[in-house]
Amino acid sequence: MKSRESLIKLKRFQVDEKRKQLSQIESMITDFQVMADELDAQVISEQQRTGIEDVTHYAYSTFARAATQRRANLITSIEDLDKQRSVAHDVLSEAVEDLKKVELLAERDLAKSKLEAEWADQEDMDEIANQRHRGG
Repeated sequence: MKSRESLIKLKRFQVDEKRKQLSQIESMITDFQVMADELDAQVISEQQRTGIEDVTHYAYSTFARAATQRRANLITSIEDLDKQRSVAHDVLSEAVEDLKKVELLAERDLAKSKLEAEWADQEDMDEIANQRHRGG
């Protein structure tokens, strides 16, 4: 029974770690999205300041061009993180399933032990009743 309890603790630890990993990925996605949105606002502000929105224009802002590239890099990172999030979600789901299986086995073992104890008690009671019946 001790090994089953240790296994349950291990599985719970693994589930917690997978949840933390998923949470970290989601936090990074959120942070990167905020940064990308801020860059969008900066590009729009710069375009309004210079009066040039055409990226092919020879006088287009260097700052706006660089901010647009950084935003594109962030979007690529978000897409990569989104794939990682999907994998992490699947891994978490598998870890939760494993934990549930081990917990169900532990519950079944506990129920079996309880039933065996009840049977043993009943056998003892039957033996006592038989002895009394025989006058014993």
